[in-house]
Amino acid sequence: MRTILTVTAVLIATAVPALAQKAEYGTSEEARAMLEQAVAAVKEDHDAALQAFNKGDARFKDRDLYVFCGDEEGKFTAHPNQDLVGTSMRELKDKAGEPLGERLYGAATEGEYKEVAYMWTRPNEEKPTQKSSFVTKVEDQVCAVGYYQPE
Repeated sequence: MRTILTVTAVLIATAVPALAQKAEYGTSEEARAMLEQAVAAVKEDHDAALQAFNKGDARFKDRDLYVFCGDEEGKFTAHPNQDLVGTSMRELKDKAGEPLGERLYGAATEGEYKEVAYMWTRPNEEKPTQKSSFVTKVEDQVCAVGYYQPE
C-alpha cells in the first residue's frame, strides 16, 4: 500500500506542473473567450478598448492570440502590428489568396460569434497552415481573434 501511495504522489507531483504550463499556441476556447472579453471592453469604453488592443494589453494578446478590429469603412482600427492600422482589412487576403477580409466582414453579426477558416502562417514559420478566427460585430467594429488549428 505504501508503494502505491508513493507512486501516486510522484505521478501527481510531476503531472501538475506539466498541466499548469500553457501550450505554445492558443486554443479555440481561449480565442473565443478573448473575443468575448474584447466585446465587453468595447461596450464599456470604445476608445479605451481599441487603445488596449493596439498596445497589446495582456488581456487582449496572449501568445499567438490577439484581438484585431476594423471599422465600417473596412479599415483596421486595432491590431498589434501597428503598420496595419488604417489599412484595408476588407481587402486582406489569406496565404492562399482568398478574400479573408471580405469573409470576416460577411460573417460578422452583432451578438453572434461565427468562425471563419483560412490559411495563415504561424509565427516564425514560412509554410501556411489552417487557422480560424472567431468574428463578431460590436457597435461600429468588426472584431476577431484567430487561433491555429491543432496539427
